[in-house]
Parts: sequence; C-alpha cells; structure tokens
Amino acid sequence: MPHPSRPRRLSLALLGIFAGALLGLTSAGRAHAEAQLLIDAATGKVLHAENATYPWYPASVTKLMTLYTTLRLIQDKKITFDTVMTVTKNAAAQQPTKMGFKVGTQVTVDNAIKMLMVKSANDIAVTIAENLGGSIEGFADMMNANARRLGMTQSNFVNPNGLPAENHVSSARDLAILARALINEFPQDDAYLHVHAIRYGNRIMRNYNSLLDRYPGADGMKTGFICASGYNVVASATRNGRRLIAIVLGSYSGATRAQKAAQLLESGFDNSGLNWLTPSLGTVDKLAPIDAPPPNLRDEMCGGHRRKPPSEDNQEEEVTSEAATSTAPGGGPAFMLSSLKPGAGKFVLGPPVETVPPVTVFTGPANHPDPVVAAAPHAKKKKKVAAKPAGETAPAAATSPKPKTTAKKQTKPKVSSATQ
Repeated sequence: MPHPSRPRRLSLALLGIFAGALLGLTSAGRAHAEAQLLIDAATGKVLHAENATYPWYPASVTKLMTLYTTLRLIQDKKITFDTVMTVTKNAAAQQPTKMGFKVGTQVTVDNAIKMLMVKSANDIAVTIAENLGGSIEGFADMMNANARRLGMTQSNFVNPNGLPAENHVSSARDLAILARALINEFPQDDAYLHVHAIRYGNRIMRNYNSLLDRYPGADGMKTGFICASGYNVVASATRNGRRLIAIVLGSYSGATRAQKAAQLLESGFDNSGLNWLTPSLGTVDKLAPIDAPPPNLRDEMCGGHRRKPPSEDNQEEEVTSEAATSTAPGGGPAFMLSSLKPGAGKFVLGPPVETVPPVTVFTGPANHPDPVVAAAPHAKKKKKVAAKPAGETAPAAATSPKPKTTAKKQTKPKVSSATQ
C-alpha cells in the first residue's frame, strides 16, 4: 500500500525543481541561462521545451519579424519585391554588422531581404523600417501588430534589427510561433530563409547560420547575438517531408548554438529519447508564458574571461562541457518540460560543405542595377591603391547581375533545391 504522504512529497519536489530552474536563470551559473524549444512545423506540436516561455532578448533573430512584416506588406499588395528603398543617414550609421552603403543608395526589397537574412545587416533593417513604416517607431508598431495577431504574447519590438533596447523582448515560444507563420503563410518565399551566401561585387558573405552548410536537411532560419542575450538561433530542417523547428537562446558561442540546435533536430528526426512516461506537451501556442524580466547575460558573454572577442561569428567552443540537462541550485535537475531528450554530447554537425553558389545581390532598381566599377588592370600598375579607393565598402565585380524586370521574377532568390 503506498505511503499516504508520497503524493504530497512528490508535488513539493516538483515545485522545488520548478522554482530552482527559475532561480537558475538569474544565478551566476551560465549553465542555467539558456532556453531551448523543438516543435513540429506543420502541427506546432512541442517535442522538447526548456525555459521556452521565459522572456529573452532576441537580438538579430528579430529580423524574422522584420521579414514577416515585409512579406505581409507584399501579400497585401502595398509594395512589391521590386519596390525601391533609399538608405538614409540614420540607416547608414547603424553598427556593427552592416552592408556599408552610402547615404542615398537605393536597394530593392528583394535584395534587401537577402542582405538582411544572410549578412544580418543592421543598416538594411533600418532602411526597410524607415522606407516601409515611415520611421523605426512606425515599423515597430507594424511588427507588434503582427505579433499580437499571431498570438506572440511575450513579444515587444522596439526596432527592426534587434540591437539592445530594454523593452525589446520575445521568448522561444513566441519565436517558434513566428517561425511557423513564416513557413505556413509564405511557402512561396521560403527560399529567403535558407540563402547560404550572397555576392556583392567580389565580396562574398556567408550566412551566420552554419547549420545550412553542416546539417543535412537544414533549411532556415536566423541567428542573433548581443551581450545581454547570448548566442541565439532559430533553425529549421526537413527530412522525409517532415519539418522541425529548433530554437536555442543564450548559448556560449556560435559553434555551441549550432551544435545544440543540431542535437535537438537530430533527436526529433530519429525519435531518440522518447519517454512514454512524460505527458504530451501539446502545441506551442498552449505553453504558459512566465511573467519575469529577461536574463541579462552581459557579464557571462562579454566579460574578460573570453578567449576571443564576442561577435556574431564567434565559433569559440565552451571551456566546460555540460550535460544535456542543466542542474538547479543544490544539485537537483532543473525544470525541463520535455518529452524528448537531446543527444547528450552527440556531435551531429558535419564539416562545412559548399553545395550552393552565392546569390548575387545589387543596389539600384531591378531593371537598372547600379554598376559596380572595377579598377582597370593598368591602374594597378600605376598606383596600387587605385584597386581599392578609400571608403569603398564592397570590392568590385567584373560584371553586373542580369536585370530582372518584373516582381514575379523577384519572388524567390536563386537557391538550389539541394538546401532542402
């Protein structure tokens, strides 16, 4: 006969685990300051969730909402992919990741989206906001209206690029809802989510999402980093017609976030760690939000202990290894809503493989691109510095891209199906 006090003891233990996890997010131990979520893109079913409803600074993952808001404007026929936007003084001043275009440079919506998603260009994000929303504040209002319509109850956007702002927050839950909306509402524009690299003149810029070149089936979406948030990623992959979305927030480096996202995806595809004792977690929109301030990881991510300066492309590995599940203060397991265990330490990323050529981007109207002027061969002999004039932001290409004259032709970047 079971002991009458056991159910009560079990309930108290579970409450202790839950409280410990919440405390862990604000403790000094970096192992607790991370959120993870894995869902099925088609159904929204939650396969794994850890701190998924805790508020978080999204950093450049914000640009997924910038993309969504832009695609909605196209869908509503307010703009087209060929709509020309102008780089303002405010946009050109954005730091640190940028295309570096001069004030007055024109760029089409199509090219801007490619630069936004691959280079994570903050100047392009502000160009989109100021041209399509009238101002950063006006575009942020549009972003927030879309967030409310989608049920992103934990999100508030202040800018289009994710640069630090106190009230600029989201959560793994909300980002998963947004990722599903991009996939399901704009299937014709899905290729924008997985452009491996872009070419502007002789300058090639690779996507910060290293899973695209290293994880079989990877097909999206966006990375982000600021000191307060840590290294974030929303990643998607498809196998045998099934698409999964993995979200990792607060990782130690770009390499670590990619590895953890790959582990989540791998577990979802091969069903490893399925536990029939764990009840179903339902769909992502049913996860209960937590009312708390987002953790600030500035000291952990940007302190003097780093071997390399923190940046979006930092591939530094963690100094200490972690178990697949973190621990709460006192040594107990941290609260983890989970019916699926990530592969504990299983390295599932392969070496980088360049399978898709860079997509050419350009400035100017679609039917009359700006020429990218190359230095003449004889000029190099007369004066070596002539090959790279002072202030030039992008090396030159020998030829301009082939003009595209219709919006229909601009609906997708040229991306091979090999990325699927």
